[in-house]
Amino acid sequence: MTAMTSLEEARELLREFPVADGHNDLPWALREQVRYDLDARDIATAQNAHLHTDIPRLREGGVGAQYWSVYVRADLPEPVSATLEQIDCVRQLLARHPADLAPALTAADMEAARGQGRIASLMGAEGGHSIANSLATLRALYALGVRYLTLTHNHNVAWADSATDVPAVGGLSAFGREVVREMNRLGMLVDLSHVAATTMRDALDATEAPVIFSHSSSRAVCDHPRNIPDDVLERLPANGGVAMVTFVPKFVLQEAVDWTAAADENMRAHGFHHLDTTAEAMKVHRAFEESHPRPVATVATVADHLDHMREVAGIDHLGIGGDYDGTAFTPDGLNDVSGYPNLIAELLDRGWSRADLAKLTWQNAVRVLSAAEDVSRDLRTRRAPSNATIESLDG
Repeated sequence: MTAMTSLEEARELLREFPVADGHNDLPWALREQVRYDLDARDIATAQNAHLHTDIPRLREGGVGAQYWSVYVRADLPEPVSATLEQIDCVRQLLARHPADLAPALTAADMEAARGQGRIASLMGAEGGHSIANSLATLRALYALGVRYLTLTHNHNVAWADSATDVPAVGGLSAFGREVVREMNRLGMLVDLSHVAATTMRDALDATEAPVIFSHSSSRAVCDHPRNIPDDVLERLPANGGVAMVTFVPKFVLQEAVDWTAAADENMRAHGFHHLDTTAEAMKVHRAFEESHPRPVATVATVADHLDHMREVAGIDHLGIGGDYDGTAFTPDGLNDVSGYPNLIAELLDRGWSRADLAKLTWQNAVRVLSAAEDVSRDLRTRRAPSNATIESLDG
């Protein structure tokens, strides 16, 4: 009998312990490309020409749970309404594809979906601007199914500093700490991707529940402010949190960081936002790439981050958050959501055990949500909903 290849072994492992991915921007891609016309981008069929994500490729990639990002741009005039539209998009997807996508609110729902062979579908809001400085709005998003809030996106909010903006608060303000406390009470995961290192540290000081990084890699391996410094990774065992490695080349490969800075400047010079992925913007991207070849990240690049993060934080505190459909470029071998087995095969080749990989792909993500639920059950018996305002706490 022929021994299994690493890739065959990876696929076999994912059948039992599928990927619970922390971050996918399909809803925003559907908004931008077709304004939520789900017939025009029917994810029941291959959408390779338009998207990183569809059901056939989720199945091929061994995905068993997905946090769908209900991200909206911070500069939209009505970010709360836009976030509600994103939530509605996810709900429409679930209604259209019940055989494949299972609504999930809890860790138990994730396990139930796995038992049914469906993909547990959760939601995460990306950026504190989605709550408009309102704890009542935070509670409303939770009631609608949102199970994490990324405290900032690329820009500061009034109560928290972003990794990619000029520091204003110095981490979390008093109201920012109250947001964290209320998230703990609700059972909503505090997501520290995108935030400044000062905000990461303040949130770890303030939280009573484990945190996540839904899509961030190691700053020691690639010096980008979107990544996690080692001193923060070192705090995850005591906190119980999970850092979900991301695949975005400009966050994981140093040469790509430098190239991206030049490419972003070129986009701005042509009148486009540097994150624009419309057809016109991508033409500008491609023209730049033709004259300035793009450094290419690979599966090994991502594995290097995981090796380091395991050494610093420990295997119980790692996960995966690919950021598909939220990035223009992806690593070779991780081109879309079908690529996860290639990463697992690479880690098998590096000596990662089956037990370690089960934690990475599935068990840690389920455990951290379950732990947040446990904290919430306790806090709800002792603490009423907070009606604090940013004015009352921050002046």
